[in-house]
Amino acid sequence: MAVDFGRVLTAMVTPFDRDGAVNYDQAKKLARYLVENGSDGLVVAGTTGESPTLTKAEKVALFRAVVEEIGGKATVIAGTGSYSTADTIALTMEAQKAGADGVMLVAPYYNKPSQEGLYRHFRSVAESTNLPVMVYNIPGRTAVNVLPVTVERLAKDVPNIRAIKEASGSLDQVTELRRILPDDFVIYSGDDSLTLPILSVGGKGIVSVVGHIAGRRVQEMVNAYASGNVTLAAKIHRELYPLIKGMFITTNPVPVKAALGLIGINVGLPRLPLVEATAEEKDKLTRLLRDAGVL
Repeated sequence: MAVDFGRVLTAMVTPFDRDGAVNYDQAKKLARYLVENGSDGLVVAGTTGESPTLTKAEKVALFRAVVEEIGGKATVIAGTGSYSTADTIALTMEAQKAGADGVMLVAPYYNKPSQEGLYRHFRSVAESTNLPVMVYNIPGRTAVNVLPVTVERLAKDVPNIRAIKEASGSLDQVTELRRILPDDFVIYSGDDSLTLPILSVGGKGIVSVVGHIAGRRVQEMVNAYASGNVTLAAKIHRELYPLIKGMFITTNPVPVKAALGLIGINVGLPRLPLVEATAEEKDKLTRLLRDAGVL
């Protein structure tokens, strides 16, 4: 199964209203805005979408809302992974019913499965759906690293596991993945600051946070590299770098939600246990947005 989710996927924040409820109308507006400003597709209810604090019903409603708004115009990847294999299967089946183009499965967090446990988890979930699956490796949050040999096993044994969002921060690991995986298995950077380096060792694109703010520039950088204009891609990478780092001055998605508010897109505050950006953090973000010509 070949898969083409696109090169620039934005990990969409989840908008909340003043009472902390999911604002589905604003989610539709944001989805449309992102697609009109550089995103080939969206990851819905991922970490940036505050998935740990969303209920299953909220996630399913979000999937439906975003598919209704941009389905057919851009890809919709549903974040259905959790630390429970049974719950992940149930949500994956709902995402398929909602019309998602694929699912993203984060490595089970907190319970720290072995590599064999990871393999069986991803395989069990993938076999419950005919949607293409993107594995999400982010050991800094999950406390487990999905090793390249495990991804290789999955790519060989499970036809619909066709992509990985790699956020280990290790170019060695990405290089090993590209070396041992089939040519049509897609590797996405999971870190905006590493997009260009990961492209250089065989990645295809990015699951982006800064895409909320500078999606067209991210798209320009990725396309420049793909077309062989490495000099231009490197120039854009350097120009974007301060803004990228600004999106992580505190825990994601706190800064990007604040930045969206600063440019006039109201997505509300994060849900507890996350809290809004401080006045000092907002001042820094304001300066960075101005320097980038966004504000």
